[in-house]
Amino acid sequence: MSGVDGRSGGGVGTGDVMTVDQPARPAAGAGGGAWSLTWHGVRTVAALELRQRVRSSRWKTALVVWVVAVGAITLLSSGALTALSSGDGGPSRGPLLFAIVSALVLGLGLLVTPTLTSTAVNGDRGAGTLATLQVTLLSAAEIALGKLLAAWAAALAFLVTSVPFLVIALALGDVPVAALPRVLAVVAVVLAAVCGIGLGWSTVAARPAGSTVLTFLTVAALAVFTPVFFGIAFASTSVTETVTVHGVSPAQWQELDEEELAAGTPDDLECTTYTEEREVVHTERIWWLLALNPFVVLADGAGTSPGEIDGDDLRVDPLGQIGAGVRSLRTGPPEVADECSGWFAGTAGLTSSDVPEPEPGAAVWPWGLGAHVLLGTLGLVVAVRRLQIPQRTLPRGTRVA
Repeated sequence: MSGVDGRSGGGVGTGDVMTVDQPARPAAGAGGGAWSLTWHGVRTVAALELRQRVRSSRWKTALVVWVVAVGAITLLSSGALTALSSGDGGPSRGPLLFAIVSALVLGLGLLVTPTLTSTAVNGDRGAGTLATLQVTLLSAAEIALGKLLAAWAAALAFLVTSVPFLVIALALGDVPVAALPRVLAVVAVVLAAVCGIGLGWSTVAARPAGSTVLTFLTVAALAVFTPVFFGIAFASTSVTETVTVHGVSPAQWQELDEEELAAGTPDDLECTTYTEEREVVHTERIWWLLALNPFVVLADGAGTSPGEIDGDDLRVDPLGQIGAGVRSLRTGPPEVADECSGWFAGTAGLTSSDVPEPEPGAAVWPWGLGAHVLLGTLGLVVAVRRLQIPQRTLPRGTRVA
């Protein structure tokens, strides 16, 4: 029989033997790529994750302990502040309690959130459930983003339960109403970034314990080590240079005798502008180290003003003071050191009208929050790349299915 070649319906015939081309297997994801996204896929993965958390008694216990801890510390702090402000000239309770509760919620959130995603991938791989998702039409991006949204939703549940205690602090007065949504928004974004960081480490480390430790170390580097690094770098930015000063010149002080110095500031002193060599610390070179700190981001993003003294009323606002301080560090040393408006303010013959008022420093929280979002996004990207199949190499001892 002579060979006959023919094509019909995708098959190729050669003689009496026919082979049929099999249709290609659809790639993972509806779009056919690791980064293809559909809301249905993301919602499916997130729903599976949330069902597992809701059924877990540990998550419910953690939520109850969270509410009890935040509530107890809020009540104890309120009582202590009431005792301090009971007399004349005591500090206002509202700003102090609002700062305490805000920092407490953020601090506890940084402790709880890493546990929500640091084992999201390697934990499922060890249990043999990750491969079940990977062989479906779900893309790697849908799996990663679904796990991220589920962990963020769980973290937001802790944040929502803290809102009543923030409202109590707000009700005490002297705190702008806009500070509450600003604080909630900043904390929510920081927790989302931590979820992304933990998700990335869970795909890099083969063991859940390793990814949990790495996630906590990353959070500690941002929250604890950044002030340490700032303090270490502070001395390196101090240089000796010529400074323009508006104040009482050294020559005038040398002309005074001991009796005039003992009597206080003499009336015949005069503020002049002169130059001299001084040690200057250029904090504008290292301010970004503090901008990475989530507590600094919270304080500057809250939008409260520094404390002030109005008659017998003392308003102490830690969030506002931290925000104003870090903005001043970003601005750096002034062009003219004005010594007459501070130490000698109100003294006869001493004025600082020739020195312009320093402009308020620019906001720091957008840079710090942007850095957190960048780290969280990096963790998500790493997770998507590590969830792609097939994988060329896997860490030793990694379970495939």
